[in-house]
Amino acid sequence: MSLYVGLDVGTQSVKLVAYDPDARQVAATSGHALELAAGDDGSREQRAEWWIEAIRSCFAQLDPALRERVVAIGVSGQQHGFVPLDRDGNVLAPAKLWCDTSTAAECDLIMDAVGGAARSIELAGNPILVGYTASKLPWTRIHRSQAYAQLASIMLPHDYVNFWLTGERWMECGDASGTGWLDVRNRHWSEEMLRATDPDRDLGALLPPLVEADATFPIAAHIADALGLPRNVRVSAGGGDNMMAAIGTGNVTQGVLSMSLGTSGTLFAYSDRAMVDDAGRWAAFCDSTGGWLPLICTMNCTVATEAVGKLCSFSTKEGDALLAGTRPGAEGLLMLPFLNGERTPNLPNGRGSLFGMTATNFTVANLYRAAMEGAVYSLKNGYDAFVDAGMRFEAIRLTGGGSHSAVWRQMVADVFGLPVDVPEQAEGAAFGAALQALWATTRAQGGNADLAALAAAHVRLEPRLSAHPHAEATAAYAAQYARFLSHLDAIRPLYA
Repeated sequence: MSLYVGLDVGTQSVKLVAYDPDARQVAATSGHALELAAGDDGSREQRAEWWIEAIRSCFAQLDPALRERVVAIGVSGQQHGFVPLDRDGNVLAPAKLWCDTSTAAECDLIMDAVGGAARSIELAGNPILVGYTASKLPWTRIHRSQAYAQLASIMLPHDYVNFWLTGERWMECGDASGTGWLDVRNRHWSEEMLRATDPDRDLGALLPPLVEADATFPIAAHIADALGLPRNVRVSAGGGDNMMAAIGTGNVTQGVLSMSLGTSGTLFAYSDRAMVDDAGRWAAFCDSTGGWLPLICTMNCTVATEAVGKLCSFSTKEGDALLAGTRPGAEGLLMLPFLNGERTPNLPNGRGSLFGMTATNFTVANLYRAAMEGAVYSLKNGYDAFVDAGMRFEAIRLTGGGSHSAVWRQMVADVFGLPVDVPEQAEGAAFGAALQALWATTRAQGGNADLAALAAAHVRLEPRLSAHPHAEATAAYAAQYARFLSHLDAIRPLYA
């Protein structure tokens, strides 16, 4: 009768999944939309209280009888965000998010301070890319000097939610990888990268302690009462949304490739060793199981399709029907969908571009298809780096909002030339957080739970949503992808 709750604090919404492991089914789901404050300078921010209000709303939507059955909570949070707190635990400023590109210049300043991008990779396993937490500190020091002067705790979004739930500070290595400060090979903070960010302040003293992936903490009594939960609920270590989506899609053993189609697009795989690339072609992150998670992230996925839908006054829920009469390649219409700047490829100052318009192909349907294709081509560009490094995969497990679309699923299968499978639980991050809470709680109670076996038992695929590549479409996409790469090379100097 026990329920395990996964909370996914995303960019667009907070989602809650209440999972019953004995029945092997989700007992309830709920969600609450979030606002996003966007600026012309590339800033993307949210207020931490918006997350808390959304979490309260999600629990309020659950039947009280279900809330009484909750034994543990796992939190998944959007990576890279910066939540500044004073010594009393008060939030000092809006949280700058993963998709914030206003700190691009600060990325270079930090890397220059240690001797360049190659030296950053040598020290920590990753360069400081746009959106990473590290770059937000010097930006805050300059633009929000009063907040920086009062800064006593550096938290990521998932850390802050955990702090609100329990009153305790901690960070786990998966999410910590996205700061740019963690030495991912050895799972400890890089003193050199911290000093490069601020040579006059001990930033390490402001960071929460690192904990193991299976750690759990008691919920604060007053929070349990406010949410209508038992006071003995435990909160697991949680992690970044990509780390939780890896668990939620069963990507906890080698050979599985997961793709998340949300506001951002991500590709990630499990590794039992640190997968560091000397050229920094992918993010060499830790995961939230004790292993590692080589990851490709693009900043413009459903961002692009939703922008077209808004421009042309239709809902993306109508997108599949709109594309019924279109063909792979959008009749030559090609979009580089870098509306938020881009991380893969690394063009933080990039902007969206549209090529190949003619009097006959410039239709709403082709424009929508070009946005969707461009988002998938960006991910294919990252995937090629995985393949160049010798990684091999037999199928893709798809999660996120895009996995609900039959056109997205078939397009991914055709562009990558791989079968696509979709787990029954499409919200992989929230479900993964619930499974991590189950795993951590079982271990805390003395059980010798194996996460790979647990994922194999609880992550089930939905065969009706599978897609297989069609040779003719794969060939058409390959020609358009080649054009994508050539246009990408052409515009790089414009946004260097």
